Amino acid sequence: MKDLTIAKAAREADVGVETIRFYERRGLIEQPRKPQSSGFRVYSPELVKRIKFIRQAQQIGFSLHEIQELLSLRADPAADCSMVRSQAIAKLEEVKRKIEQLRQIGFALESLIAVCPGRGGLQACTILDTLEPDHGPPPPRIRADGPLPAIPPKRRRQNGKFGTDNRQQRRAT
Repeated sequence: MKDLTIAKAAREADVGVETIRFYERRGLIEQPRKPQSSGFRVYSPELVKRIKFIRQAQQIGFSLHEIQELLSLRADPAADCSMVRSQAIAKLEEVKRKIEQLRQIGFALESLIAVCPGRGGLQACTILDTLEPDHGPPPPRIRADGPLPAIPPKRRRQNGKFGTDNRQQRRAT
């Protein structure tokens, strides 16, 4: 592969031209100097490899800041593989924490959906009641670290005001 224009380098690296410009602005890659003989900057095959490296690191969850650190380690002859490994372990732990948070959010949503009748007017919607902080007693707190507490009885509009849904109380007796 020979030196390439930005468009060809982007195509080769499977990114957009704006991505390359963004990486240049962020200092992840150097912008090639403009040659005096032509008006186009030329991107080397090594620079295309660096762009691919950045893209791969992003795809497995590394932030641009973390990628900058990895690139610095990569360029440091005194750096050790254990430094890169510890960064990968830290990233894995972060991903595991995020997955657990998403699971807890999923459980909270499942709890909301389980008590929703799925029909009727919005004034009787248990999901909206649970999320609405301004009507009646405070709704149960939705936490991402555990299941939802019991949902209070549905409220429905009566004469323009919210009150307890008597139909639900009658069904319970």
